[in-house]
Amino acid sequence: MLQNIRDNSQGWIAKTIIGLMVVLMALFGVDQIFQSTSNAQDAAEVNGEAISLNELAKAEDLQRRRLQQQLGSNFDESLIDEKLLRDAALKGLIERQLLLQGTASADFALSDAALDQVMLQEPQFQIDGKFNPDRFDMVIRQMGYSRPQFRQMLREEMLIVQLRAGLGGSSFVTDAEINNFARLEKQRRDFATLTLKATTQGIDVTEADIQAFYDEHAAEFLSPEQVQLEYVELKKDGFFDQVEVTADELQSQYQKEIAGLAEQRQAAHILIEVNDQVSDEQAKQKLVELQQRLAAGEDFAVLAKEFSADPGSAGNGGDLGYAGPGVYDPAFEQALYALKQNEISAPVRSAYGWHLIKLLGVQGADVPPFDSLKEKLTKDLKTEKVEQRFVEASKELENSSFESADLVQPAQEQGLEIKLSEVFGREGGKEGLAANRQVLQAAFSEDLLENAANSQLIELDPDTVVVVRVKTHDKPEQLPLATVSSAIREELLMQRAAKAAREKGEQLLAALRDGKTLADEKLADQTWTVVEAAARNQEGVAPEVLQELFRMPRPGASGKPSYDGIATRNGDYILIRLNGVNEPQNDLSNEEKAEYRKFLSSRQGELDFAAYRRQLQDKADIERF
Repeated sequence: MLQNIRDNSQGWIAKTIIGLMVVLMALFGVDQIFQSTSNAQDAAEVNGEAISLNELAKAEDLQRRRLQQQLGSNFDESLIDEKLLRDAALKGLIERQLLLQGTASADFALSDAALDQVMLQEPQFQIDGKFNPDRFDMVIRQMGYSRPQFRQMLREEMLIVQLRAGLGGSSFVTDAEINNFARLEKQRRDFATLTLKATTQGIDVTEADIQAFYDEHAAEFLSPEQVQLEYVELKKDGFFDQVEVTADELQSQYQKEIAGLAEQRQAAHILIEVNDQVSDEQAKQKLVELQQRLAAGEDFAVLAKEFSADPGSAGNGGDLGYAGPGVYDPAFEQALYALKQNEISAPVRSAYGWHLIKLLGVQGADVPPFDSLKEKLTKDLKTEKVEQRFVEASKELENSSFESADLVQPAQEQGLEIKLSEVFGREGGKEGLAANRQVLQAAFSEDLLENAANSQLIELDPDTVVVVRVKTHDKPEQLPLATVSSAIREELLMQRAAKAAREKGEQLLAALRDGKTLADEKLADQTWTVVEAAARNQEGVAPEVLQELFRMPRPGASGKPSYDGIATRNGDYILIRLNGVNEPQNDLSNEEKAEYRKFLSSRQGELDFAAYRRQLQDKADIERF
C-alpha cells in the first residue's frame, strides 16, 4: 500500500500538468469559439457567458475518441448513448467555464512572458531540442488554431491548473488523521470462508415453467432486425494517377517553400515588470542601472539570474533559446533583429515590461537545393490537386445520388462499382462499413428503411466517402418456443439454483450467529477455507469477499467469531467467519509518516477542489438550451 501511495501521491496536479498540452490542443481551437452567438447557436449559458454548439460538438467528439482509445478493439460505437455522451460533454464545458470565471474572480493571472516560456520549452514545438517556429505553426494549424487562439486557450488551461494547485496545495492533515488512516490501512484480519455452490442437481423445470417464462418475456425472444446495404465508395487515392504536375508549378512551389525559411536568433533578456509596486519609470531606471553595471564588466547571465522577472529564463541566465520571426512581442523582436552578435540593446518597452536584450547567437537559414525537394514538392502538389478533385467528385456523387432512385447512375458517372455489405443489425459490426456510426444511423433511418432513399454522402475517413441504400431489411420476428426452450431451461435452472443456495446460506448464517456449528446443521463434511492476516488488497481472495470482510464488526469480547454472508454473481453463496482483527504494533517511521501525509493531503486537496466546484455550480446561473 505504501508503494501505491508513493506512486499516486502526485495526484491530479502532476497528471494535469503532464496532460495539459495534449488536452488543450485536442479539445478546442476553432474560430467559432471566440464568436458571440445567439441562443440558437448556443448549447448553454453560464453566468451570462455562452457555450456554443460548435464547442459542444468538439467536446462530444473528444469524448468519443477517448472511449475508442481506452477500449481499443472492444469499442462498440453502437452501444454509445448519444444523449449521455452529449450531457457528459456539456457538463464538462460548463464546469470549465465556471472554473475560468473562478480564476477571474480570484484575480489569478499569467504573464505573457511566462506564457511564452511554456511555448518555447514545449517539446512538441522543438527540433533538436530548440524551439522551431515553423513546427509550432504546423502543430497548432493541424489542431485548428491560429496563434492568438492557441495563446488564449493555453492561458486559460494554465489558469485552471493554477487554481486547482492553489486549492489543493493549501490542504493539510493532522498527525491524528495520519495515524488513524495508517492503523486502518495496516490492519489485518483472520477469517475463513465456506462456499455453498449453486447446483442444479435435483432442480426440476417443467415445460409449463418454460412456457410461462417465454410468455412473460416474449419481447426478449425476437429475431434481430437486420439490413444489408448496397453502396458506392469513392476513395481519394484513386485520383493520384489522374493528376499531373508541370515544371513551372514545381518551381513556383519551391520558391514558396524556401521563402518560409528564416534565420533563427538566440536571445537572452533581463525583464523588469511594470506592476502595482513598480512604475514604468522605475522599471526603466532599474535597467539603466543594470546597463551601467554591464558596461563596468559584470556578466549578463549573472544579472539576469538575480534581477529578471521572467521565471522561465532567469535561471538560465536569461537565455530564451533559438526562435525565428513572429514569436516575440513586436518591439522585442525589432530590437533583437537590430543587434549584432553579443551586443546588448538599450532598454526596450514591450507589453510585458522593460527588457535588456542580448543576442547570443545566429543560425542562418539552411536553403535546400531544388533537386533534394523535387520529390516532396511533386507529392505535395499532387496531393493538393487530388484533394481538390476528390472534393469535386464527392460533391458530384452527392448530387447525383440525391437525384437518383438507386445507385446505378451515380456509379456509372463516377466509374464506381456497386458493392454489398455484410448483413448486420442495429448493433453494427466489428469492422468496416457496418462499424461506422454514421452508416448505422443512416441504415436504420426512416428515410432509407421506409422511403428506399439513397443516403447522404458519408465520410468513413478523411480519404473515403460512401453513399448507401438498403438492399434487404429483415424486421424483428417472434422466435418460436422450440428455438429458445433450451436457453430458457438453463436460465431457470440457474435462477433456482442461486435462490436455493442463497436461502440455504441465509439459514446457516442465522444458525451460526445463534452459536450453532456445522455439525449441528448436519454439515460436518463441509470445511472452512482459512486465511490469516489478510490485507485489504489480499491476493487470491475475491474482491467482494474482502469488501464484506472489512465491513464486519470485530468478534465479541468472549472471543467468539462474527459471521456474515454474500451472494456472488455466479449464484454461489459464501459464508464468512471473522476470527480476529490484528492492529499494527509499531509506530510509523518518519518516512512512512511523510508518505502518508503526502497521499492524504493530495486526496484532501481533490476533495477540497471538488467542493469548490460544487460551490461554484450551486451559486451559478446556468441555462441549458
